[in-house]
Amino acid sequence: MTQLSPNILLRCTILDSHGSIKTISGLFRKSDLCSRHGLEPRDLRKIDSRVPNLVPTILARRSGILINVLHIRAMVKSDAVLLFDSYGAADSRVHSAFVQNLEHNLCLNTSSLPYEFRALESILASVLEALRSELGWLRLVVDDLLEALEDDIDREKLRMLLQISKKLNGFLSRSRGIKLAVTEVVESDEDMALMYLTDAKLGNPRDEQSNLEELELLLESFEKQVEEVLAEIEQIYANVNNTQEIVELILDSNRNRLLALDLRTSIVTLGVSTSTLFVGLFGMNLTSHLEEDPYAFYILSGIAYVMAIAVVVAGLRRLSKLRRIGLSSSASFDNKPDEHHISHARAWWWRENQFRVIRRERNSAMKYTHPSPYPYPEHNPNATPLDPAELNTEPKREKKGK
Repeated sequence: MTQLSPNILLRCTILDSHGSIKTISGLFRKSDLCSRHGLEPRDLRKIDSRVPNLVPTILARRSGILINVLHIRAMVKSDAVLLFDSYGAADSRVHSAFVQNLEHNLCLNTSSLPYEFRALESILASVLEALRSELGWLRLVVDDLLEALEDDIDREKLRMLLQISKKLNGFLSRSRGIKLAVTEVVESDEDMALMYLTDAKLGNPRDEQSNLEELELLLESFEKQVEEVLAEIEQIYANVNNTQEIVELILDSNRNRLLALDLRTSIVTLGVSTSTLFVGLFGMNLTSHLEEDPYAFYILSGIAYVMAIAVVVAGLRRLSKLRRIGLSSSASFDNKPDEHHISHARAWWWRENQFRVIRRERNSAMKYTHPSPYPYPEHNPNATPLDPAELNTEPKREKKGK
């Protein structure tokens, strides 16, 4: 049998209308669950843990509300709650706390909310608590790691930074998926009307034009709290990204320093190699007529030292000049601007001034002849538009003394 077979067994815990556990980890066939609760086999795919489903969903059906968010896979009815795979999950502590909280809220019955909304509120509260718990752990780990990176940067810390970045990205995706699932329900009046299961059971079903404020406030409150978690995790994620960029800049700077040191060493080696040219020449068994000169050794040694120093100084200056050009060549102020760009800029500026002068003259003429409610001629629908040819003619200049 495949995972999509209707006869496959699902394990679930059932809570009755009084909040008491009626069945613990019972095994039920898909076909029995569908016939008993008025569901389709495709609806159970969202709450079957053996079917990969990473997108949080909240589905409204006439017979119940299907919820698949984080560690909770449940079906809420007007008088019962079915928790699928509530026991034996990856984190049994979270599930145990959730079941106890759900029992407590359903047994008290102190709220004016109907049964399904009290169960839904408990489920959303458990989801929010799980988000905040994971957020607190991530915040603590990130703060310790960033503080450690300020003192020293090593391979192990960079590997931990990469892992934390992946965890933050996954947590951010899950939080956004939860917010999106709640937002889709809030924006759909039809889905919210279907969630009033108690009213539908009593023969007063809600429709899209009914008052849905009670459920809307519940979902909007949860949505705002998830937004707060999202804002905080986005801030932490931004801090991690900024730290990664700064670490990359520091590593690049150290790499450049090592390259500069290697180049300086190569330049000094070149200077020393140049000075050994005389050693190689006079080391040959050839007669140079300088063997008996008492000053030849000192003169040639001085020339070799001078050549070595000259080569080293010239190479270091050239290296320093190249490094300065590499940093400022993209924004050099000594380069003259392109004459082609200057001509275009001047032409645009001249046409802009012409347009302003023509508009000022027309405004003054219309002001003294017949006042108009339009502040600018181009805003007046009855005004004649400017001729493009006028922009290419020089404006008239008044003579002095007039």
